[in-house]
Amino acid sequence: MTGNGLQRVIVEHVSPEIDAGRFYIKRVAGETIRVEADIFADGHDHVRGRVLYRHESEKKWQHVPMQPLFNDRWHATFGLPKTGFYFYTVVGWVDHADTWQEGFFKKYQDTQHMGVELLIGANFLEAMLPQAGKADQKEIKRIIGILRDESKYDAAINLVLSKEMHHFIELYPDITHATAYLRELKVYVDREKAGFSSWYCFFPRSASPVEGKHGTFKDCEALLPRIAEIGFDVLYFPPIHPIGETFRKGKNNVVNALPGDDGVPYAIGSKDGGHKAILKDLGTLEDFKHLIAEAAKHDLEIAMDFAIQCSPDHPYVKAHPQWFKWRPDGTVQYAENPPKKYQDILPINFENDDWQNLWKELKSILDYWCEQGIRIFRVDNPHTKSFGFWEWCIAEVQKKYPGTIFLSEAFTKPKVMKELAKLGYTQSYTYYTWRNSKHELIEYMNELTQSEMKEYYRPNFWPNTHDINPYILQDGNENKFIARYFMAATLSSNYGIFGPVYELMYHEPFPGKEEYLNSEKYEVRHWDWNKRNRLTDVITKVNAARKVNPALQITNNIRFCETYNDNLLAYYKKKDNNHILCIVKLDPFGKQFAHVQTPLWELGISPGQDFNVYDILTGNTYIWNQEWNYIQLEAWDLPVHLFRIEV
Repeated sequence: MTGNGLQRVIVEHVSPEIDAGRFYIKRVAGETIRVEADIFADGHDHVRGRVLYRHESEKKWQHVPMQPLFNDRWHATFGLPKTGFYFYTVVGWVDHADTWQEGFFKKYQDTQHMGVELLIGANFLEAMLPQAGKADQKEIKRIIGILRDESKYDAAINLVLSKEMHHFIELYPDITHATAYLRELKVYVDREKAGFSSWYCFFPRSASPVEGKHGTFKDCEALLPRIAEIGFDVLYFPPIHPIGETFRKGKNNVVNALPGDDGVPYAIGSKDGGHKAILKDLGTLEDFKHLIAEAAKHDLEIAMDFAIQCSPDHPYVKAHPQWFKWRPDGTVQYAENPPKKYQDILPINFENDDWQNLWKELKSILDYWCEQGIRIFRVDNPHTKSFGFWEWCIAEVQKKYPGTIFLSEAFTKPKVMKELAKLGYTQSYTYYTWRNSKHELIEYMNELTQSEMKEYYRPNFWPNTHDINPYILQDGNENKFIARYFMAATLSSNYGIFGPVYELMYHEPFPGKEEYLNSEKYEVRHWDWNKRNRLTDVITKVNAARKVNPALQITNNIRFCETYNDNLLAYYKKKDNNHILCIVKLDPFGKQFAHVQTPLWELGISPGQDFNVYDILTGNTYIWNQEWNYIQLEAWDLPVHLFRIEV
């Protein structure tokens, strides 16, 4: 015989649970987790369940009772006030006392004599005493005395039927033979910025106010007020390390660089050092640490690029040749992404016999920069590195430096992107950049927010990157830039732009490719950082709105609203009493109009009841009183509405 024959309850299909508990789910401090499970037993006895949970720093389990939903499905919710890991599981048991109380009521209605039933109840109460506190013990003993006193029959009947009796039955159940779910599950709770952030990316070497001059960290400091003014809170830099000379690329990715060409920052490593060194043209380590401190004064957090690749001049190539893939002719296999070729970059080979030392060294890079004050890393092409390495490395870094955020820059196959998120990446790049039609956007958002992905995959929406100049923006149409930005910032609670290319609407493509002509990946550029336009105004207002409207600080609370117009996208977001309705005109050229279905049932409003709709971007207020309300967006006007519904 196996198992405990006295455990009659089945507990199964617990959610959320990722791959049978292999991976943890994710939340942000202050959020809650709703746990569901199927709980049932043989026969007709009542069953009950509870969720057990504890923070990793605690030994004692807390619990919250589960409530029935339908068809033996139960649920409960508990809060996550602290960062770090929480453990949770589900237990279920046969509740004999509750079964007895219901049977007692039926027999009482049938006018049966309840003498024996009262004695049974007294026995149930007797079993509760060891769990009860002193005050409850006193009251329970009083009730037991009445139930066993034949002269107090009527009083005993009333006590059994009372809410007080049911309260004790719920509070002190007999779980001696409870069935526990077959595994403990985990949720990792991040700091707030993991779930809500606005990223701004630029190349530090293009920060100089003087055309033709290489930018420095001091130049970056001068730009901090501008970036803070338009509302961003994460400032992300592509690699800031020494750049290799061997096979250095020239402007627009030409194979042979000319004298004075700056090279690609992703070709990391030279005689001046590798991943723990800084490009001399940018400044010193002390300059960088000063920049980190100055950024913090503007509520900006610096994010670094972690790119696991080396130029042929990287110190690793000589010190650890076993970490690279050598070809029969004695040359090293450079990185390839057909038809692209990266002669200036040597990918590290994770399939080498010295893999353990390789892992330790790569983690030490992250440790080093964490020691300098960095807590956010954007990881370049993580999908081309070992899954096992990422799971180990991220866990170890976050254990040593709690609150460290990792953004996965993986534009690759869906299953690979999902696996990286499961392995520990805090945030993930997405396919948003290529989702353009109304159908595509709704389908993709529903996948991200309504499927199992919502438990572990935190999307970070980018309308462009320094690698990608999407085809939809290559004509420079202002309405497209505004709409694509607006959707990134309101569909997702985490988003970013590559600037100042984006807000200045620079769009000239490399012919036939989704890349920028004269890309900053290959050369220093000069920008007019003081320029303002309608798009910078929209960015400033939307970022300000995100900070004061909790509904915009969540991704998974989205509900799409019907418009019956494929060129008008409408979606509603709610957090507590904050109600946001977004309207986007996907047609950049013409006038579009429709009636939008407003979710009155979510707002608690009855048809015919007036309510105010305030447009955050224009300052206009409208009075609506119907479920279907008319919207019209002109070709010359802003292609979006950001409505706050005031109820």
